[in-house]
Amino acid sequence: MSFGRTDAVVGGLGNRWRLYGLALGEGARRLRRHALRAGRALLPFGFQQPERLLIAPQDLRTSDPTVAGDIYAGYFAFGGRVVSSKGRSPFQAEPPSRAWAEALNGFVWLRHLRAADSALARANARALVDDFLAQGADRKGIAAEPRIVARRLISFLSQSPLVLDGADHGFYKRFLRALGRGVAQLQRALAGGARGEERLAAAIALAYAGLCLDGFGRTLKLATRVLAEELARQILPDGGHIGRNPRLVVDLLTDLLPLRQAYAARGVEPPAALLGAIDRMMPMLRLFRHGDGSLALFNGMGVTAPDLVATLLIYDDVRARALEHAPHSGYERLQAGDTLVIADVGPPPPSVFSSEAHAGCLSFELSAGTSRIVVNCGAPRAGSAASTLAARSTAAHSTVTIADSSSCHFAGAGDAVSFDAKLGRFIGAPILSGPRKVDTAREAAEGVETLRGRHDGYEPRFGILHERSWRLEPGGERLDGEDGFVVVGTVPPGIAACVRFHLHPSVKASRLQNGHSVMLLLPDGEAWSFESDDVAPTLEESVFFAAPDGTRHTEQIVLTVDPATTHTVRWRFRRLGRHDTRPGRNRDETADDHLLF
Repeated sequence: MSFGRTDAVVGGLGNRWRLYGLALGEGARRLRRHALRAGRALLPFGFQQPERLLIAPQDLRTSDPTVAGDIYAGYFAFGGRVVSSKGRSPFQAEPPSRAWAEALNGFVWLRHLRAADSALARANARALVDDFLAQGADRKGIAAEPRIVARRLISFLSQSPLVLDGADHGFYKRFLRALGRGVAQLQRALAGGARGEERLAAAIALAYAGLCLDGFGRTLKLATRVLAEELARQILPDGGHIGRNPRLVVDLLTDLLPLRQAYAARGVEPPAALLGAIDRMMPMLRLFRHGDGSLALFNGMGVTAPDLVATLLIYDDVRARALEHAPHSGYERLQAGDTLVIADVGPPPPSVFSSEAHAGCLSFELSAGTSRIVVNCGAPRAGSAASTLAARSTAAHSTVTIADSSSCHFAGAGDAVSFDAKLGRFIGAPILSGPRKVDTAREAAEGVETLRGRHDGYEPRFGILHERSWRLEPGGERLDGEDGFVVVGTVPPGIAACVRFHLHPSVKASRLQNGHSVMLLLPDGEAWSFESDDVAPTLEESVFFAAPDGTRHTEQIVLTVDPATTHTVRWRFRRLGRHDTRPGRNRDETADDHLLF
């Protein structure tokens, strides 16, 4: 499928100057970090080597002991790519992707070796760590980036029982020296102006180090202060992350829950901001969760690890219900019976937190029970820059696109060799501009839930406001929707508006003879219909990036209109009943015959 234009700096002079300002700021920050690295001996915190480990924090991520066998055989599978080391060090291999290199150097995979619970696995883990340290790999390239240093420091601490069991004194000292070096690297990153998610990751890792290493009280004091500041800044009052990515809620809870336990184990009072953030994020995590355990695909969310989400929810002390209204994060959840609608009704996040954000304003996902029906395309696990940018476009979301364009402008899009595109990639491809005002209204009357939204992302270029409403009937038997186009300026001639509904790959879709309906057969045998009295729907190709086994082909329902003349498009999803797929029994027991055949 074509995802249309992603509209980088083509948005005008304002976007170009915004891009240049962000690039200058990032360049100054990197120069400062380089200067601190060059003069690190003069820093007051210097380099401190710990004498011993006090505790090892818990790792909540699920593990697979069979992966240990693959690693022992020299196969390293990360980020959807597999590399065979062929008897050589994996740290000398050419990384097939950045995601693979980040995973390798973050050492989260050590948990699989620990799960194997064998002397061979422990020796293999120790040999790989020692190989990494002997090459000085933690001081260069991707492995030296603050976010990767933070992940590796937490991994080393949590898996220290694995790598230190049976280790000789020399390895023990080298390992402790590496922990101390990681602490110093992260302290320099904080002093060098680390910001956004990188700053929070550094604070979390330093808090772990301050609690787990003997004699690191000053580190703990610094980390606790920065941690409290960043949690207050980044975790919104409704529990969402300021970057609006559901995955960040999962990642942060995975780190913060064991950190809370580590504070308790050391008898140290955790910062109130830590406890408050955890309490707020739990209901927010439930807001994003579909009946099959997967999380909704908004703003950078990709493949869900349902077992990890289930583990996190076990730690929900109050067993909170799913949040339904998240005005600070810009999400809404409508539920009736087993039918669920999750909608994105928020503007783009601030630029520093927008490198993974999508142009999906007023998009939604629909599920019934454990079957997902309407989805967004999601974020690729380890895609190219082009596929990642395509996944962020408006066309990859179940919402409206106008003139085959996105509602946001992305830095780094466009001609790969252009100066502006290179600058955009240098600063991480943030959103330069998008919807400035998103209005939302919600009401419930006689068991009927209604949600309305409007955004101005297309107003500057096309003079059009996009409005959308959802109306979910009691019992969840029917979802009525309406897309409206409010003309507030001069509309260029000949443009088209496409209302897109991306279908989950497990849904089988077929157009019906009446021309205004699409039959949807869910994997559990239940049948739904999509109908529009205003426009004849078409079925087009789509892709689904968030499947566990990689990108999958799927379909999308598309309604195409001229927004200058057609100001309202009404549509509905209707539950028909259970379809009997046995041979000779191809009639639905409850659906209208004229709809099905």
